[in-house]
Amino acid sequence: MDKDSQGLLDSSLMASGTASRSEDEESLAGQKRASSQALGTIPKRRSSSRFIKRKKFDDELVESSLAKSSTRVKGTSGVEPGRCSGSEPSSSEKKKVSKAPSTPVPPSPAPAPGLSKRVKKSKQPLQVTKDLGRWKPADDLLLINAVLQTNDLTSVHLGVKFSCRFTLREVQERWYALLYDPVISKLACQAMRQLHPEAIAAIQSKALFSKAEEQLLSKVGSASQPTLETFQELLHRHPDAFYLTRTAKALQAHWQLMKQYYLLEDQTVQPLPKGDQVLNFSDAEDLIDDSKLKDMRDEVLEHELTVADRRQKREIRQLEQELHKWQVLVDSITGMSSPDFDSQTLAVLRGRMVRYLMRSREPSPASPLQITLGRATKDNQIDVDLSLEGPAWKISRKQGVIKLKNNGDFFIANEGRRPIYIDGRPVLCGSKWRLSNNSVVEIASLRFVFLINQDLIALIRAEAAKITPQ
Repeated sequence: MDKDSQGLLDSSLMASGTASRSEDEESLAGQKRASSQALGTIPKRRSSSRFIKRKKFDDELVESSLAKSSTRVKGTSGVEPGRCSGSEPSSSEKKKVSKAPSTPVPPSPAPAPGLSKRVKKSKQPLQVTKDLGRWKPADDLLLINAVLQTNDLTSVHLGVKFSCRFTLREVQERWYALLYDPVISKLACQAMRQLHPEAIAAIQSKALFSKAEEQLLSKVGSASQPTLETFQELLHRHPDAFYLTRTAKALQAHWQLMKQYYLLEDQTVQPLPKGDQVLNFSDAEDLIDDSKLKDMRDEVLEHELTVADRRQKREIRQLEQELHKWQVLVDSITGMSSPDFDSQTLAVLRGRMVRYLMRSREPSPASPLQITLGRATKDNQIDVDLSLEGPAWKISRKQGVIKLKNNGDFFIANEGRRPIYIDGRPVLCGSKWRLSNNSVVEIASLRFVFLINQDLIALIRAEAAKITPQ
């Protein structure tokens, strides 16, 4: 009996233990199922760490509202927020869930306030720099220098040439912004510090003249002829009155401008005539006394003109004396072909640029023709200057001599260092060669064609034949 009762008791305890365990498991499973039903259709969304997000659509707004309600359900149910609800928990996870107390899940942290402040700070300079486009750093420096010199914005607007055409109101607004707006003044100062030193010097040289400077310049008399030393001395005497970058040349230019507009102390502007009669140019010309006009004579210029005239007359006289000695005439070759020979031309040395006409005053056997070739210099005068044809720096000053014999034959003798080529055959120094009609003469890459006046040479040969028998 005792064994049977003990066995029944053990079986009942086991059944009750299993029943209680099954009930606990069913309750946990029910909780999991409820949470899975609540979150089964809404997958967990990934959030970005960036502070810029795209706009949400209507269905996403609904899902986000449902997700917020589901986080509240998870917080009350004690389920871990990072777990996916679609999978069954393992036995170890069940133990952890049963042992863990039901604590509420802390809400997701709000975005840091530093991000929003950073966004606002980054947007502020963009709004400020929108109005700085037309005003360049050079314009700001010009404006500051001009205001410090004149203390008058109207004079600055009329006298300073900015990069753009600003109105008087724009100039005033810019000056007040540089004075009272800390953001604009800071940006303008940074931009002006980045200017090149040469650009700063050029801007400072354009600074307007102050009233004190013009008052000192007006004391220089209009009748005097001040030099740069005068204005340099004025700078040394009044260093505090003049601007730092003023030079004697700048002061002289401004003084001349003041003199032109009758702004000096000893100058007076004649009042306009009253009434209908207005002085015109012809009336003013009639009032001028010619006897009072000074005839300014430049002795240095007259002396130079006299010397130049004397030199030219001397050269003309020398050319006239040497005219009878010329036997070679140089003609420029143009597009129109002129006849090569006339009644006095014995031969022609034709080149690419010029042609040399060889003439004799008395073409007879008693006066044979002899012509020198070479490169003309101041000390060496020759008959045929080959430098007129082309580069002749390789040609000797006396390269050769062309002679006409009594029988009418032409010979060329080489007297220079370089050889002379006649129809491709070299004629060395000290040698000579007979020239025929249409012979090609090459001297240091300069080529010529030698042409002979056959008719005139025939007359010379006939006269030579008459003289020979006697």
